[in-house]
Amino acid sequence: MSISAPLPPPIALSIGVTGHRVSNAAFSANRERIERVLGEVLDRIEAAAGAATAAMRLHSLLTDGVDQIAARHALDHGWELVAPLPFGRDLNVAINALPETVADGRALAAGLPATDPATEARAAAIRELTASARLFELAERDALLQRLLIEKLAAPTDIGVAQAFAARCSARVALAGRILIEQSDLVIGVWDGVSRAFLGGTGHTISEALEHGAPVIWIDAHAPEDWCILRAPEALAASDRPDRDQRDAALAELVSAALQPPGEDRTPGLSAERWRPHSSAIATAYRRIEVLFAGEGRRLRSLRQNYETPEAIAAGSGAALLTLANALPGADPQMSSAIEVQVLRRFAWTDGISAWLSDAYRGGMIVNFLFSALAVVVGILYDPLGLSDRKWLFAGTELLLLCAILLVTWVGSRLRWHGRWFETRRVAEYLRHAPILLLLGVARAPGRWPQGTDVAWPEYHARRALRTVGLPRIALSPAYLRRALSDLLDRHVVSQRDYHWAKARRLTAVHHNLDTFSTRLFQLAVASVTVYLVVKAGSVLGLVPHDWPKALSKPGTFLGVALPTFGAAIAGIRYFGDFERFAAISEVTAAKLDGLHSRIALLLSAPDERIDYARVSELAHAVDDVVVSEIENWQAVFGGKHIAVPV
Repeated sequence: MSISAPLPPPIALSIGVTGHRVSNAAFSANRERIERVLGEVLDRIEAAAGAATAAMRLHSLLTDGVDQIAARHALDHGWELVAPLPFGRDLNVAINALPETVADGRALAAGLPATDPATEARAAAIRELTASARLFELAERDALLQRLLIEKLAAPTDIGVAQAFAARCSARVALAGRILIEQSDLVIGVWDGVSRAFLGGTGHTISEALEHGAPVIWIDAHAPEDWCILRAPEALAASDRPDRDQRDAALAELVSAALQPPGEDRTPGLSAERWRPHSSAIATAYRRIEVLFAGEGRRLRSLRQNYETPEAIAAGSGAALLTLANALPGADPQMSSAIEVQVLRRFAWTDGISAWLSDAYRGGMIVNFLFSALAVVVGILYDPLGLSDRKWLFAGTELLLLCAILLVTWVGSRLRWHGRWFETRRVAEYLRHAPILLLLGVARAPGRWPQGTDVAWPEYHARRALRTVGLPRIALSPAYLRRALSDLLDRHVVSQRDYHWAKARRLTAVHHNLDTFSTRLFQLAVASVTVYLVVKAGSVLGLVPHDWPKALSKPGTFLGVALPTFGAAIAGIRYFGDFERFAAISEVTAAKLDGLHSRIALLLSAPDERIDYARVSELAHAVDDVVVSEIENWQAVFGGKHIAVPV
């Protein structure tokens, strides 16, 4: 079957912009300069991206001031505009248009114009931009926030009411700011440098971006021409700013690093892989060891695996997920199609490639261990069989076995079975649970992705695929969050928990049985040598016939060599497989997932008004962290075990 690799995900650059509102003194005093410098920085970023990008995307909360300036620049230049709104569309207008009367507040929240001209002008500017943007609306708390807005407008002198409204709004803005950070490759912040304490404010968003590893281009609202690049939270405390003469080069480097991994042209990645429809019968030695020593099922059953093709996954293993995604209340109708093409098909491809490479690498090493033991045994087998005159046949067979070991090692090293398996498995595991994160608008910030020890293309490939899908066009509701939490996230958590529990039990049994078998072989070797020595002593003492030691000499010598040789090979397989450590990793992972399942169950038992996006997204992030932690632990175990001659 000839199946081409999926095309690489489109190379796109995602930028997040945060900044002061019109009411900020520094912004108002320097608006023209800020607007000019912000435009220049955006133009330089686009120029640095050059022809390598298929798209430019800008994330903005669309409030007045810097957000709207950047949004208009993006639209004027043909960029995609994405707005993670802290509230539903109409309530977002009502809050950010800053109405002064209850009537205007109610009208705006209902999608109607305000009577006050200044308020309506602010509302119209937001409506104009939202009409051109992809909106991800955090609308599940709109009823509460609308009530607090009306109460605030009805009692403008009540400090308690104002504080309650401000606290709720700030938390929502901070939540939207986190989404902006997670969805962006770099963040531009126009900030006066005064405070980072205000939750959801510009300083707080910049600080959070740096904490999440996202680079920040800081445009000082007091001196916009002195913009600089910040790469770590500690940079906010430093008194010195980077040299202005080096800014353009640093910006170009920043954009390049966001678009492609270093040395990508030297790493063929998935494009060089060849699809195979099923596993190879001669490469299943590792899985056969698991079956033989796990004590489960028929030990000699067929281990052939048929790999699901990218074209078949939507109607196969991915069908249930796509059906559930489409059934979510108010779901984005385009999201399922994007997930199928950009995520599920890539997962099927990388999962099939990785499974084949896993068999080749791990099966090759098992064959090496077994052939090394056979080479020793065959090399001396002529003696107990009394075929000394045909020793050359046994020596020739031994030579063939040794050459086979060298050939497997050479081919495995030459074709990078180990490295390619690691790389494709990383991509597959990132993509396995990605659809659930995408449907919840959850992503890993740029600085939170694992760092490969050799190549970085797997992380870039996965991140590009997820970036291509982006945020769903949706107004979140309690019903959407409840269904996504129960039908998608919890179902995934439970299935992965059960898988790791079963894996831990199986690998523990494999480790124990391999250890026992290896020990028994050594014990039999000791017994065989002991029997010979006892018989020899008996012969010397005249207790047994004198010809017995001679009769036992050759078979005893053979068993004394063969049994510990095979015992050492089995011990080597156990060491190479590291079944005990993998069992421990799976056991820890299962325990973490079980804890998350309990947390999800608690949240699902709560009424709708208690199930908000902050809690649901935090659980999704926690699941993602468990998955990535398991990948890193797995890499730590197998990372240094390259295919080699067994010694």
